[in-house]
Amino acid sequence: MGKKKRKKRQGPRQCDGCTACCDGWVQINVKGYEAWPGHPCPYSTGQGCSDYENRPEVPCRQFICGWLLPDSPLPEWMKPNEAKVMVLFNKLNWQGLPVDVALPVGKRIPPRALNWLKAFAEQHGRPLIWAECIEEDGALQREQLLYAWGPPAFQAQVQQWQAEGRKLW
Repeated sequence: MGKKKRKKRQGPRQCDGCTACCDGWVQINVKGYEAWPGHPCPYSTGQGCSDYENRPEVPCRQFICGWLLPDSPLPEWMKPNEAKVMVLFNKLNWQGLPVDVALPVGKRIPPRALNWLKAFAEQHGRPLIWAECIEEDGALQREQLLYAWGPPAFQAQVQQWQAEGRKLW
């Protein structure tokens, strides 16, 4: 049997109602307001931004969702609000290798998406860091559990970065 042909996209991908980046799944500061899981940006309507024309350069205009990239390797089903994961490509560098970060859109990344990301990381030699939300008394916390996928030396490096308090994305 031949390889399955990948369907070519018609035009750039659009957010189309996905507001995962604004809803706190990526921890951001917008105009002095901190957003994190369970605490969305106050400008997020759940369908878009209520102040889109005046959104700041950082983090809003400069934010790059991996699913929206023109040549994104992420399949169509990996749209953040559908697959429940947001991928940030090449957020760090380790020993000359790009490191990708995956953040849950919800408490944790579903197995289908996480397995796809691990396979992609292995196939392309791109170490992966992913997060899982901590829930206490029914509320998601700002602090998250972090996991590393890649060589043991990379996993040790991520632990060291965490111990040093380094921001990983």
